[in-house]
Amino acid sequence: MFAENKITHDMTEITAFLLSEREKVLSEAEWKFRMRGYGYNIRRTDAGIEVAKLPQNTLIGTIAG
Repeated sequence: MFAENKITHDMTEITAFLLSEREKVLSEAEWKFRMRGYGYNIRRTDAGIEVAKLPQNTLIGTIAG
């Protein structure tokens, strides 16, 4: 998937990218919308924030939070 203008499958890089993008927006809804544009589906659960790859919606990892 894309993070910082490069393709990566490293969850550490993806997490850093997602969290830096979260700081740029005012609401969680806006953040989720922006991340869909990058090919990520963000879903908040009891275990944290699940990150899935679109369009298959394949779970790639979880961010504690």
